[in-house]
Amino acid sequence: MELPAGAARDREPLGLRPGPAARREPDPGGVPVAGQPGAELLIGPGGESDRRGFFRDTLGRLLREVVARTEERVAPRRYFRPPGALPEVAFVAACTRCGACVDVCPVHAIVTAPAGAGLSAGTPIIDMARQACVVCADMPCAHACEPRALVPPADGWASIHMGRLELDPQRCITFQGVSCGVCARACPVGEAALALDAQGRPILKPEGCVGCGVCVNVCVTAPSSLKLELL
Repeated sequence: MELPAGAARDREPLGLRPGPAARREPDPGGVPVAGQPGAELLIGPGGESDRRGFFRDTLGRLLREVVARTEERVAPRRYFRPPGALPEVAFVAACTRCGACVDVCPVHAIVTAPAGAGLSAGTPIIDMARQACVVCADMPCAHACEPRALVPPADGWASIHMGRLELDPQRCITFQGVSCGVCARACPVGEAALALDAQGRPILKPEGCVGCGVCVNVCVTAPSSLKLELL
């Protein structure tokens, strides 16, 4: 069939006729970009401020992970450190193994890590099972540290937490109706760290506990009903 003159020019090939612009959907496997649905999940409704917060939080998490992995390599086994110790990696790097803190401890609670302790060998530690820290008011060990691997805090013992205290009520005799209270009476910090309830049972107060280990050592049960864990 022959088309009228000019009709061929007006007719466009099938499939090439322009239509309404198709909306481009984001690739579900890709990263949303500005202007596409899902972008607000990365940037947030707050715009630039949320973007900065997102990257700050992400960087913070990455740095914490790097520090944790570095600590695992530098010190595969961790120890209780004297009061005022820097974070583990910084402490191991700053400590000169001079032994000044060991020498000034009045109860000889501070000893040195064994040769098999890797990079921690020769650094000062506290073996709570052997001798607990007695919480000297003037913190002589920290003041004796010239390289400042131990730094006495401006607020003294208020910000010191060498360990986290835990209580096993199944072992503690006060939970069996037996009167005791030895741990609370021995605590050098006092009721701000360890108190007794109306039934004479221990009440742990983490915010006030310095993690000295005195209560662990004086506990009358064997093994002790109290345990000090590394932070």
